[in-house]
Amino acid sequence: MNRRKLLGCVAMGALMAHPSGFAAPIRKKNFVVIYCDDLGYGDIGPTGNTLIPTPNLDKLASEGTILTNYYAPANLCTPSRAGLLTGRYPIRAGQALMLGPASVTGLPLTNPTIPRALKAGGYVSAQLGKWHLGSTGASWPPTNYGYDYFYGIPFSHDMWPLSIFEARAGQSEVTQIKPDVITLQEQFYVHAEKFIEENAQKPFFVNLCLSSPHLPSWVPDEFKGKSRAGDYGDSIVQIDSFVGRLMKKLGELKISNDTMILFTSDNGPWYWGSNGPFRDRKSQPGYDGGYRVPFIAKLPGVVRAGQQVGGLASGIDIFPTICHLAGVPLPSGLIIDGVDMTPMLTSGAPSQRKELFLFMAEDLVGIRTDRWKYLKNRSYSPNTPAPIRYDYSELYDLNQDVAENYNVASQYPDVAAGLGARFLKAKQTFDPMRTTPEKTEPPIHFLGDPRPIWND
Repeated sequence: MNRRKLLGCVAMGALMAHPSGFAAPIRKKNFVVIYCDDLGYGDIGPTGNTLIPTPNLDKLASEGTILTNYYAPANLCTPSRAGLLTGRYPIRAGQALMLGPASVTGLPLTNPTIPRALKAGGYVSAQLGKWHLGSTGASWPPTNYGYDYFYGIPFSHDMWPLSIFEARAGQSEVTQIKPDVITLQEQFYVHAEKFIEENAQKPFFVNLCLSSPHLPSWVPDEFKGKSRAGDYGDSIVQIDSFVGRLMKKLGELKISNDTMILFTSDNGPWYWGSNGPFRDRKSQPGYDGGYRVPFIAKLPGVVRAGQQVGGLASGIDIFPTICHLAGVPLPSGLIIDGVDMTPMLTSGAPSQRKELFLFMAEDLVGIRTDRWKYLKNRSYSPNTPAPIRYDYSELYDLNQDVAENYNVASQYPDVAAGLGARFLKAKQTFDPMRTTPEKTEPPIHFLGDPRPIWND
């Protein structure tokens, strides 16, 4: 067949591929991130919970991929959200500290953000629910960061005074609404769904940041008693219902195959909730229970269905992954700490991430690799970071000890020394980014002199 005939056949095939006789345009992918607040690794069925029914999350997992070694960007609300939005370690983003109603600072506007990056590709974006990255000045409202629409609350729903706010890009007016805390999550979801309906023919990014199951658990009557885990469990049943409604709506709009759903949490569980097999909880530094959370991704025809992948991943990796799948470049001239997770999600390939640094606010406390976890300068108390009070290193073999019960630094001195050197090098990189000074108490060599301190 000569070249002219070959090109003619290709063109005819393209025309026949669409019933109208014209080639169907390639549609850009949409993205919906469901970001729960304080949802623990073990709080949903796909990661082992048997007390809380989550049939819609079970379905999402069966049609998508679970990452079992996924870490939230931080072990606290504010820095975790900064990491997700910017693709950077929160300390690099300039927002590693917690914010509250009295805070007068927020996420620096100089950061790259997902909605800004996607705007170059013709995307519209919305932030629904909890913001928690600044509620005054230039940090407010979220439309200053590239979002076209915001409907939500400025911080956690246990922080007062609490109001719902609504804002649109290009409009100076910010509407303030008195909240009904019982229906708060429903309102977030309804406005997310409305935005999707209104923009179904455009490429969109929706960041649905629920403020649940963060305590207190305010549960509508229709979900009370639906779990065997009290009000906290019932609130997760409500979250599961949103997942089901979202998948149904995407189907009705005929955009299911074009929309990626990412389901995860900002950090581990607080006082209630399950951290699964891991040690410690939200706000406790270094150990996995505060950082390791559920992650499920679904995108038909792209993300492999029904697989679990154990490669190392982080919430800061969502930014470059979305940009890759959207076909938009990462911001130039700015450091993005995240790495693209697409190979893991599409084929279960090994993670491109070789290491992950763990922080407690602005204190570097650990480094995680595929097998090892190295922690440095922690006190024995899980509630008291005391980051430099003890000159002590911890090494955990996570292939054998996911609960981090046994420090094996003495068993693998070369591994501990190698990771210790990487830790110190990272500390030299990140410490100049601090906004608060590091404590300078002299370390206590508490192991002391190995000789007996008394004689028989």
